[in-house]
Amino acid sequence: MDASVNVLGTTLQPCSTKPLTGFFRNGCCDTGPQDRGVHTVCAVMTAEFLALSKYLGNDLSTPRPEFGFAGLQPGDRWCLCAARFLQAHDEGAAPLVRLDATHKRTLDIVPLDVLERYAL
Repeated sequence: MDASVNVLGTTLQPCSTKPLTGFFRNGCCDTGPQDRGVHTVCAVMTAEFLALSKYLGNDLSTPRPEFGFAGLQPGDRWCLCAARFLQAHDEGAAPLVRLDATHKRTLDIVPLDVLERYAL
C-alpha cells in the first residue's frame, strides 16, 4: 500500500504535530497492516464530535498523562478511525475534514462524496 497518497490522489499532507497524531504518531494519517482501526481521516475536532465520541466510549477530550495524551479540544486536528467518522456522519455530528491529509485507504470505508461534504 502506498502510504503517501491522499483521497484526492495527491501526496498525503501532514495532519497535526501539536497534538501529535496518526497511528504511527508521526503527524500523518498514514496507515499499514497493524492499524486495524484505520486511523486515516484528518479531522478538525468540534465540541459536538468530542461529546459523541465520549458517549460512544472513546473519550478523546480527557487528558491521559500516563499515555502522554493531553486531551483534544475543539479546533485540534486528529487522525480519526474511518468507521468512527462515518458513524459521526450518520449521527449528524461529523467534524470537518482536511482532504489533502486524509489517506486514500479511507475510501474503502467512507465514500468520497461524504468526505467532500465536510471538507475544509
